[in-house]
Amino acid sequence: MPEDVVQQTRPSPAAPPHGERPRARQTSRDPYFDNAKYLTIVLVACGHAWEPLTYGSRTVTAAYLTVYAFHMPAFALISGYFSRSFDMAPGRLKRLLTGVALPYVVFETAYTLFYRWAQDDPGYPLSLLDPWYVMWFLVALFIWRLTTPLWLMLRHPLPVALGLATLAAVSPDLGGDVSIQRVLGFLPFFVLGLTLRAEHFERLRTRRVRLLLPVGLGAFLVAYRVAPWFDAGWFYHRGSVTGQGVTRWAGLLTTPALFCLAVLLTACFLAWVPRRHLWFTALGAGTMYGYLLHGFVIKWARFRDWYAVEWLHTPLGELAVTAVAIGGITLLCTSPVRAALRCVVEPRMEWAFRPGATAPPAEPSDAAPSSPETRRSASTGRPAEGP
Repeated sequence: MPEDVVQQTRPSPAAPPHGERPRARQTSRDPYFDNAKYLTIVLVACGHAWEPLTYGSRTVTAAYLTVYAFHMPAFALISGYFSRSFDMAPGRLKRLLTGVALPYVVFETAYTLFYRWAQDDPGYPLSLLDPWYVMWFLVALFIWRLTTPLWLMLRHPLPVALGLATLAAVSPDLGGDVSIQRVLGFLPFFVLGLTLRAEHFERLRTRRVRLLLPVGLGAFLVAYRVAPWFDAGWFYHRGSVTGQGVTRWAGLLTTPALFCLAVLLTACFLAWVPRRHLWFTALGAGTMYGYLLHGFVIKWARFRDWYAVEWLHTPLGELAVTAVAIGGITLLCTSPVRAALRCVVEPRMEWAFRPGATAPPAEPSDAAPSSPETRRSASTGRPAEGP
């Protein structure tokens, strides 16, 4: 997922006896969070791949609505959880610049050049203040993380964040620079993640909470019922609620309601995330790569009218699209892809910083004893895009 690299480390061993060489500190990542990140990026890829199929399939539309009701909130929540140590220290600011700001500049430029080439539109504008397609989340993450110390200072940060999201929902004149509507719309989920601790996730993984599975199934059934007329734009937070054909004051009710729905579905999802090492666990460390790269594939398929093939709009074709989306995003998270693109996605850039601006040392978190961990933090005329 698009967040700073997270490193979980076990507590440092006691000092070695005199005369013995100290052993290297053993490190281990928490498989639960790596599994959660991988499964979340799979949902993102499936959602983008399903979008062209929603115009002719009620079932696909229902799946699309269900996934969009919580997958980006889950992204933001997990990002917030791993941002709790951000304190404006030089090392963490450096990591924010190299791990979020620089990839944004590189890939926003790359997406613009890609559009110019694929659509034969050399005049398509490049604007770093108007993120295109999936790039909005990096802008949001950058702003959220910079404001993390403020949220951690507040006594009740979540109500404040939810109030800002509601204000954005009722403000049609807020503007579109730096995707500010989305930044504020998804802010409460990031702030919620900041307030969570390891024991909260432990509670999610109990049998009692897993009984919430029927809630997720119920959400799909409700989505199937409303699919013919419900607009997925409610989940994009791309603008005020007036864009959905309602009065601006409707946002006073819909914003808290959508927040509660997303939190409930996210809890259902996280409750069923496996906690042990599986074949895809290691891919959780490469979700940033999958997020940044899969948009090129999705847009290329749209630009070349691959979805015009009628067979893809049959049940078997829809399953095939889903399988390709899962396989493709999995491939983009693998080690060879990470090794090839680490220079632009996770650059070290030691030459650009003074020697004192080093990464902060690992800090013990408040993780449960069974899972010790530490963190290293880390309007131009464009067409409207889904998240």
